[in-house]
Order: sequence, then structure tokens, then C-alpha cells
Amino acid sequence: MRTTKRVLVKFSGEALAGENGFGIENSILKFIASEIKELALNDIEVGIVIGGGNIMRGALAAKGGLIKRTSGDHMGMLATVINAIALQEAFESYGLDVRVQSAIQMEAFCETYIMRRAQRHLEKGRVVIFAAGTGNPYFTTDTTAILRAVEIDAQMVIKATKVDGVYDKDPHKFSDAVFLNALSYDEAMQDNIRVMDDTAIALAKDNALPIVVCNMFREGNLLKIIRGDTSLCSIVQN
Repeated sequence: MRTTKRVLVKFSGEALAGENGFGIENSILKFIASEIKELALNDIEVGIVIGGGNIMRGALAAKGGLIKRTSGDHMGMLATVINAIALQEAFESYGLDVRVQSAIQMEAFCETYIMRRAQRHLEKGRVVIFAAGTGNPYFTTDTTAILRAVEIDAQMVIKATKVDGVYDKDPHKFSDAVFLNALSYDEAMQDNIRVMDDTAIALAKDNALPIVVCNMFREGNLLKIIRGDTSLCSIVQN
């Protein structure tokens, strides 16, 4: 059994935009790069899935009826590739060895996703950024995160968000919202608790893969969680 931990970190595309709400904020790229470098310096193997909501959401693009949902999702996949390349540049500027792997062939920009190649990169200490979702429409990047985590044999998925974890209802709308430090997969699929989409959570449940939801903007939070400090996050598991 290996002593080095392997994790999959899921970042939302919106987080990259910062207060602008659109595009990519350099200061956030630098912050994420510094956090991931801290993991690498502690011999933690890191895979990353990044969303594309700061540029394009497939469902939103298709909302008006002019663009088909499949085409909208393809546009969203391309957005994740843009974000992945931005992360790669930021990570390399911090001295990290990085590979971007796309679920759709784009040889001019990045590698095509191959499970064993990704595993080999991780074993060599490289950070692997998984782009273009699953390569299929109608599947979210949350589902991609769980799928890739299972494929690379990650020990947990960390969903890095703008909040400290999961609440029983929207804390921005309800002052009596209760923070949930731990919950089951079935509880995470309740309508009032949206940890991830149901497909993602069901896949995690089938593979007994823990999902940790935390605040990505707390410095050092990712390393603390991996080392076992779960006081400032929510954990979904059996």
C-alpha cells in the first residue's frame, strides 16, 4: 500500500472569475497554484478537475432554444480546456510539473486522456488537470471529478468552493441554516442539499469514495483536510 496520498480536487469555473463574475482572475490562479504546490511539497499526488462556468455553461447556452443542449455542452467542455491551460501556466510558474489531459482530442493544446498515462504522471509527482469533462454532453464536471477520481484510484474528492461546507438549506437566504459537518450519500442527494448532482454522488456511493466540501479560499485548508483536520469542511461518506 502506498504511503503517498492521492486526491482529486474539483474547482468551479466561477471561482476563477473572482468578483468579476466572468473570465479568469490572475490573483486567484496564483492562490490556487500556491495551495497545490503545498500539497506537492508534502508528497501528495494531485489530480484536478476544473469547471467552465466562468466562460460558458452548456445548459445556460441552450436555454433560449437556438443552441442545442449537446452543442451548448460542447461549448462548455471547451471552456474547461481554457481554464485548464490557465491553471497549467500558473502551476508551472510556481515550479510544478503539470500535464493537461482532455477527454476530447486536442493534440495542439494538450494530451488526450488515457487512464494509465494519467496514473503514471501522478506516480512521477506531476499534477494532472483533467479537461473537457467526460467528453459527453449532459454530464457535469462534478460527475467528471468523481469518475476521474475512481479511475486514478484517488482516496478522496475535495470539492473546493466559496463556502465552508454543506448546510441544510441556503445560508444566504435562511439565517437558521445549519452547518452539516458529516452526511451520508443519501442525505447529500436530498433536494435541499446540493453537494453535487445525483449522478456524481451515486457514483461516489457505489465506489465508497468520500467527498469533502470546503472553502477553497482558506489558506492551507486543502493540506489540513488531507492530514485529517475536518473541522472546517463537510464530509459525505457512508
